Amino acid sequence: MTPAKVVLVGVDGCKAGWIAVLREFGSTPRNPDAAPSVDVFPTFAALLAAVPDDAIVAVDMPIGLPEFSQKGGRGPEALVRPLLGARQSSVFSIPSRAALYADTSGFTTTEAWYAAHIRASDVARTTSDPPRGVSIQAFGIFSKIREIDALLIARPELRGRVFESHPEVAFCRLNGDQAMLLPKKIKGKVNPAGMAERKALLCRHGYDTDFLDQPPPRGASADDFLDAAAMMLIAGRIAGGEAKPFPNPPLADGFGIPVAIWA
Repeated sequence: MTPAKVVLVGVDGCKAGWIAVLREFGSTPRNPDAAPSVDVFPTFAALLAAVPDDAIVAVDMPIGLPEFSQKGGRGPEALVRPLLGARQSSVFSIPSRAALYADTSGFTTTEAWYAAHIRASDVARTTSDPPRGVSIQAFGIFSKIREIDALLIARPELRGRVFESHPEVAFCRLNGDQAMLLPKKIKGKVNPAGMAERKALLCRHGYDTDFLDQPPPRGASADDFLDAAAMMLIAGRIAGGEAKPFPNPPLADGFGIPVAIWA
């Protein structure tokens, strides 16, 4: 069971920064379970500053970086992909820490962005076996991965309350270990049937339909919103001791940061 008086936070990256679904349990004697809320924060540090120091945060972002990348990813990826069936392509591998930090510039032009991608891929190939470059999808979230990584290096106390999860793994675990039947997106566009399937599952776990049907905050998309809502449920499972890490026990990277996907 979720402990009394705890703030649960589910987070996903979005265009404007980070979208967070928050819910406080045991807030007052007369209102033991406050309604969830949703907001967007420009940085992960700003998000953490806005919630209590003991809030449990589950975020859809890789946490813990390898010095050398093996086939299949850091370890967690290879363990969760078989659970997802047709949805397993949503779990992509993260390259080495050196590749993540190969170019930390702010990109003002498309040309600079692609040049940085090429540099990161070059470093990734020299720090992986078999040699492997960086996918465009992975490169697109490098800055967000670094944002959390820097915080967890500078503030080790966060490692016990900021946990990596993954939406499709979360939906699978919330669905009795059955992967979602329909894709959330098709060719980069939101699939209404897949969204409806996920909304129905979230409602079975306590969400109100009206909350999930509201437009997402400016700077976030509808699928970001649902993913953050799923992450909040995983934060509750972590707080209540019901979540499972993949692998179990978690690994650790070179800085001692835990490496596991929780769900």
